[in-house]
Amino acid sequence: MKTVGLGFYWQDLTVGDRFQTVGRTIFEADLAAFIAVTGMTEVLFNNVEFLKSESAIKGGRPVPGALVYSFAEGLLIQSTMQGTGLAFLEARLEIKGPTFVGDTIHVECEVTELRQTSKGNRAIVRTRNEVKNQKGETVLTYDPLRMMKGRE
Repeated sequence: MKTVGLGFYWQDLTVGDRFQTVGRTIFEADLAAFIAVTGMTEVLFNNVEFLKSESAIKGGRPVPGALVYSFAEGLLIQSTMQGTGLAFLEARLEIKGPTFVGDTIHVECEVTELRQTSKGNRAIVRTRNEVKNQKGETVLTYDPLRMMKGRE
């Protein structure tokens, strides 16, 4: 029986491949839980009076970029790396704009680097990931370098 939801092996990928994840709405409960587990108690995220009177960010309840990045990784792991991702090696991350409670995000991913390692059946894979909101606006980009499994 085949198992659904498993990730790509590096042999399934080529430079230039593009795909996107399903969307995921960020709820108030997600923000509250993220603040609680990370200790990110900045007033920008947990004080609505500060938001009304002091914040330069308008348009809703902003969420930390770290939450957006974490959700993006979760969306990708569920659909592309489950069981085949071996290591996260590095990434450059840029916040391009605010993300708010109620926004629905998805990740658009392009394979930009792929090279087999000299040891074993694995490869180094870099992607360019754009996290977009429901309006199609890019709110975060990052370019992770990962080690991925190959077929047995």
